[in-house]
Amino acid sequence: MRTVLVIDDNPAVGTALDLLFGLRDIRVLTAQSPQQGLDLLAREDIGLVLQDMNFTADTTSGQEGVALFRAIRARHPDLPIILLTAWTHLDIAVDLAKAGAADYLAKPWDDQKLLASVENLLELGASTREVSRLHEQRRRAVRELEARYDLRGLVFASEPMTRVVELACHVARADVPVLIVGPNGAGKEKIAEIVQANSAVKSGPFVTLNCGALPTELIEAELFGADAGAYTGANKMREGKFEAADGGTLFLDEIGNLPPAGQMKLLRVLETGRFERLGSNRERQVRVRVISATNADLPAMIRDGRFREDLYYRLNTIQIAIAPLGERRDDVLPLARHFLADNPLAAGKRLSEDAERALLAHPWPGNVRELRNTLQRAALLARGDSIAAADLGLPAAAATAAAAQAAGAEEPDRAAIEAAIERAGGVLAQAAGELGLSRQALYRRLDRLGIKRD
Repeated sequence: MRTVLVIDDNPAVGTALDLLFGLRDIRVLTAQSPQQGLDLLAREDIGLVLQDMNFTADTTSGQEGVALFRAIRARHPDLPIILLTAWTHLDIAVDLAKAGAADYLAKPWDDQKLLASVENLLELGASTREVSRLHEQRRRAVRELEARYDLRGLVFASEPMTRVVELACHVARADVPVLIVGPNGAGKEKIAEIVQANSAVKSGPFVTLNCGALPTELIEAELFGADAGAYTGANKMREGKFEAADGGTLFLDEIGNLPPAGQMKLLRVLETGRFERLGSNRERQVRVRVISATNADLPAMIRDGRFREDLYYRLNTIQIAIAPLGERRDDVLPLARHFLADNPLAAGKRLSEDAERALLAHPWPGNVRELRNTLQRAALLARGDSIAAADLGLPAAAATAAAAQAAGAEEPDRAAIEAAIERAGGVLAQAAGELGLSRQALYRRLDRLGIKRD
């Protein structure tokens, strides 16, 4: 049931509000001192607080209310708080509203205005608390993973990436091949590192080979090595990646680019652990954990005859799929802040609010790699300590800046603001929403135009 806590030293206030809110099936709890209110907040599931500003007889400074507000905000940062004032100087209430108070009303209050404000805030507060609860669950899951496993410094906060990391850590100790699929730049190699770091061969070598970065004729030599004279230009013996990775892990990126001959030999190594160098008839034995990755559609390549089906099933004992960054919005800002903190050229620089909005609005077709490059460029271009949306060089950033400029050109005037407040029955949060402003932005305009908030 929706519950409101009234903290007021006058019992009549609690009684009146209990009768008023009872008409809307809102439960009311009352406390006559700040400490009683804080005790109730610790025990009960409260959706909103209405608090007085003075509790000692003949006191009108409001400092008791300020202390109570700060104590509640410290313990419950997302809990809506409405201030009730019986005195004419509203400066402190205004300051608290700027600090996050949901609303303030003068005594005696208007029942309809108060009901409208409480109903809106209870609905908004329930949604906010649910979002906060989900975020805290994710943060707790990340902390637990960091405590149990070596995550190689991976920065993430989204639910999809949490599931990927959980799976990677879970299968790490199983001596089976792992196939990591996902778009370029999404972090496939970092997940491979996590599998290696938590495996039974974590003390062994971690060797990587990008199969898409080598000419076809050299891939076999890179994988299996070559004796001197095995091909033109082979003047000395060359050790292959499998030998280098013996007792550890071999990470084969862009496995879809492996040519047919290489696919056949890779299949044999996976089945027997044996191979020959190019130009040699002597068989060699290795014990290597193979992790492969691709952004290609391997099943489609199998249908087209470009990839061996038997090799696919050998590589795909466990598949880990990484979503593109555009589908992991909760990872964008933590990664962006990490890249800034990790960049010596960005020392002391931070993202502005419009830059953060632009980062969240961008689809990130280049994934994490594009985000890193964007932040490196912005750190160089930003002239002050704050990185603005324009410094990012993103289409979304340009659109955001244009929208902000257009909004500035259509600044609501005094008549529009007063009309919105009247339509909202004096509920400033509701009026702000109608005007397309935040509550704090509306407060600033009211102060600038000299419009009373009471």
